[in-house]
Amino acid sequence: MSNKQRLKSSELELGKLGIAYLKEIWTSTKFQKEGRSSERSILKHNYVTAVFDALGVGLEPTYQYLFNESPSFEQFEDWILENGNVSKEMIQLCNSAILSQSNEVNINDNILDEEVLSHWESEGYVIIPNAISKADCEISRNAIFEFLDIDPKDNSTWYNEHSGKKGIMVQLFHHPQLDQNRFSEKIKRAFAQLWKRSDLIVSIDRVSFNPPENENYKFPGPNLHWDVSLKQPIPFGLQGLLYLSDTPANQGAFTLVPGFHRKIDDWLTHLPKDVNPRGVDLQQLGPKPIAAKAGDFIIWNQKLPHGSSPNLGDNPRIVQYINYLPIDREIETAWI
Repeated sequence: MSNKQRLKSSELELGKLGIAYLKEIWTSTKFQKEGRSSERSILKHNYVTAVFDALGVGLEPTYQYLFNESPSFEQFEDWILENGNVSKEMIQLCNSAILSQSNEVNINDNILDEEVLSHWESEGYVIIPNAISKADCEISRNAIFEFLDIDPKDNSTWYNEHSGKKGIMVQLFHHPQLDQNRFSEKIKRAFAQLWKRSDLIVSIDRVSFNPPENENYKFPGPNLHWDVSLKQPIPFGLQGLLYLSDTPANQGAFTLVPGFHRKIDDWLTHLPKDVNPRGVDLQQLGPKPIAAKAGDFIIWNQKLPHGSSPNLGDNPRIVQYINYLPIDREIETAWI
């Protein structure tokens, strides 16, 4: 049975949420847990992330629930209604792409001017100032402090152990303010302009808390890396983060290699065949820490090596990861 036919069959199983492919995801997870394999256990990753993001639940927490709880499909839908942010508009966008239906796509009201676009073409990243307000940044920070049981005025609490921390990554996906940040009009318009299309779905991603180094705590990473396969040609893609705290260059700032999106193909081609590009010392490529203010948003080309950096300042670096993606974007499944 063809992929197109399979998707049409799933259209008959939209469930009460009315979204295509959700039953396929539930079935695939069920088969995997039971040790069965079939055509229905093979999923398109971009459809999976799009469905979860459209429902406001995100990839990690949803799969954690599915594998830990083994719910019925009806229980799964109820869990989404309780924990997600279900939007009819997002569901319509998602269904249109998955079911290959026509969808009007309009681009207007550009936010990035010619100077910024020139910098984008040259350097591979842009900064959108004041994407959210200082007040919203403060509310966001306080939500993270509360989640981590941190007192921002007592630096001894910044290093507390917490089950929701994975290094500097914090598994906080939902809070009313974090959800509001994701739908910042400036952020959405910037992504639409760079993608040259507006039928994008916002990701449901986590936040990050990077405290200053001291004699007992050293930066755990992530250092410079890519989140995309390096098999050539690398498809166009974007990533983004929102500074929730003022971040000087030495305060664990987000770091990237400017302009490397224009060099990466040649660099990969000329690497010795026995060299793993992910094992190369990427610090030699000339990384730059990106200083910016609370409320500023950074978008970068996914071809750029990027990462966090050791915090040598006096205050934590706090960010929220946000991305807008088309469902039908190209994804290379062979990982290099």
